[in-house]
Amino acid sequence: MSPPQDFYWSNEQEPHVHRRKEILAKYGKEVKQLMGPESRTKFIAVSVTITQISLGLFVAPYISSWLSYFLLAYVVGATLSHNLFLAIHEITHNLAFRKPLPNDLLAMFCNIPLVLPYAMMFKTYHAEHHRYQGWDGVDTDIPAPIEAKLLSHFFGKLFFLVFQVGFYALRPCIVRPITINKMHIVNYAVIVPIQLSLIYFFGFKPVGFWALCTILACSLHPMAGHFIAEHYVFDGKGKQETFSYYGPLNFFGYNVGYHNEHHDFPNVPWSRLEGLKQAAPEFYNNLETCPSWPGTLFRFLFNSDMNSYCRVKRELGAWKRTQMLSTCDAPGSPTTPATKKDE
Repeated sequence: MSPPQDFYWSNEQEPHVHRRKEILAKYGKEVKQLMGPESRTKFIAVSVTITQISLGLFVAPYISSWLSYFLLAYVVGATLSHNLFLAIHEITHNLAFRKPLPNDLLAMFCNIPLVLPYAMMFKTYHAEHHRYQGWDGVDTDIPAPIEAKLLSHFFGKLFFLVFQVGFYALRPCIVRPITINKMHIVNYAVIVPIQLSLIYFFGFKPVGFWALCTILACSLHPMAGHFIAEHYVFDGKGKQETFSYYGPLNFFGYNVGYHNEHHDFPNVPWSRLEGLKQAAPEFYNNLETCPSWPGTLFRFLFNSDMNSYCRVKRELGAWKRTQMLSTCDAPGSPTTPATKKDE
């Protein structure tokens, strides 16, 4: 099968709206009992943040062997960094505390050893990914056309996988600039002075270690496979656009592998996503799944029929977008809709 030369275009509503309604109609009472914050999240997130900060301040600068340094960064540091990325993902769905402000402050604390002050911008863009999955020019989780065109050969895919953190950090700001709000400014006002203070008192080594861990965490790392596994289409048909993974790596990533379940009900926390699947088995057991996150990276890189075009997109007129706004709201997702006018 030849690789696609364009995205898989759909004129249908994203699948989670319809499945959410069906599940609520049949199992509404059971599902609603699963919704709401998970109290353990804040303790796990704070513990991992402190551990990663401690590695950068008190361990990494004193390692003389480059091999030992890299192994510490890749095996331990990058795994902790990826856990923090997914902690922020969970927290920005307001699933650590009941009110938004404590969640935002916790997300910014977790942001410290990730170096880039991105948590609140992520909250805004991720809300649009949930509300407008696949919408052309709105869902910035999808590669830009220029990316897909230039990076769909082997070396382009390798470059993309190695530097995914750059694509995910820069693509939204370029493809869909948004209005800066108060919490975005607070995020910068918190993280930048902290990073500068750490550099002043401890030198560049701790921040350099955290930066390396951040890059590795989103690169050729087993956990990074979920970036590709979640929404890339592997069957060449584009009939299913969200895929769940139920393997052991979920333990390190807040069960983000339960991705169909998460998109159906973003206000069900990580600890209850398995319970959601068990409560409505006929809606999930027949869906295609991802067997392996590392295997997904390998397949994306080495299979000639896979490239950055393997995503489902929607081109919707302004009238249809307006019509769908009331049905696309994902319960529990951050309540920051699009701020750039639809064309």
